[in-house]
Amino acid sequence: MESKNPIQVADRLFLAMETLSKIGPVSLADLSRELNLNKSTTHRLLSSLIYMGYAKQDSETQKYDLSLKVLALSNCLLERLDILEVVRPYLKSLSQETGETVHFVQLDGSEAVYIYKEESRQNSVRMVSKVGSRIPLYCSGVGKAMAAGMEESQIHKLWDACTHKKLTQHTITDYDTFLKEVKEARKNGYALDNEENELGVRCIAVGLTDYKGRSRYAFSISAPVTRMTDKRIQEIIPLVLQVKKEIEQGA
Repeated sequence: MESKNPIQVADRLFLAMETLSKIGPVSLADLSRELNLNKSTTHRLLSSLIYMGYAKQDSETQKYDLSLKVLALSNCLLERLDILEVVRPYLKSLSQETGETVHFVQLDGSEAVYIYKEESRQNSVRMVSKVGSRIPLYCSGVGKAMAAGMEESQIHKLWDACTHKKLTQHTITDYDTFLKEVKEARKNGYALDNEENELGVRCIAVGLTDYKGRSRYAFSISAPVTRMTDKRIQEIIPLVLQVKKEIEQGA
């Protein structure tokens, strides 16, 4: 890979765009100082960006800024982004590091759909979950994690859409109790499933938003209660939160 941009003008054009995106409407003189270029060179760069539709000049203030064409361009990329392709390497690595099963789900109505599963390779215990199966939001860590990124009105609407059944003696079927857990998840940055969906299994889950900022995805680490002790949970939480950060920054 070359260490220098072979087309210097392209280097300057994109630097101008990146600078405009950071500082917003700016005069020619101020932008020239930011770019460390003379005014005539900066003006040519701006004229080129305006000609291509990526920048504009306010007729009253004479200041320059990016146009909405840049936003349209990014939206085109985001709309065709395959979220599973983005998260898969992170989740595979997380499973290998912890030795536990990792799930990735997508919100669908009042349920979460498993769209990826990385099975633990170092133990004989297998989760009952499988790709394509569904799990109610009210009795799962991933459900609480996604709900933590929603407004309370949306949470209540999703709760009302569920048929609440006691899947285990730990299943939460009371809305106020569920909401309390969601608020706790929002504060901590992660949610727990304490044998609420499957007896003998505990999970740690975090939510992820789509490119529009909607709470639509979540991933979790699941393990038998014999291994997923309170101490082990405290060890895994930093790893889960770090992966969430890396996915959000990398996506």
